[in-house]
Amino acid sequence: MTTKTMNHGDLAQGIEHLVRDYISTIRIAAEGAIERAVAASVGVAPSAKKRSPSTATSSRQGGRRPSDEIGALSERFYEALCQSPGEKMAVLAPLVGATARDLNRPMLVLKRAGRIRSVGTKHATRYFPMAPRSSA
Repeated sequence: MTTKTMNHGDLAQGIEHLVRDYISTIRIAAEGAIERAVAASVGVAPSAKKRSPSTATSSRQGGRRPSDEIGALSERFYEALCQSPGEKMAVLAPLVGATARDLNRPMLVLKRAGRIRSVGTKHATRYFPMAPRSSA
């Protein structure tokens, strides 16, 4: 078994090379993280920067969602709620394919229509479907 002997200069040069490689890797990772954070704050996916503004959804740009979109989300939310009554929004949202924030308005529409009710406050709120009202 042979051992390689290094002098002080070779060791220092090797350490500097490792540190430069490490800093370069960290810089690339930091630039990527900053790019993703800026893109997320603007509402554009990092890989989709060159898309035209018309291809992005209006809700991500801060605009109003069309009533048909809210109606469709309301119906999907109601169906998921009928399958899993008494669940929290965080559990129901993935079943619908939306975020809890996206389901706020559709939930209010259903609540005002008397189709659902909620029990609890804030993150502990649970939702229940209401029995259909008979027209007597």
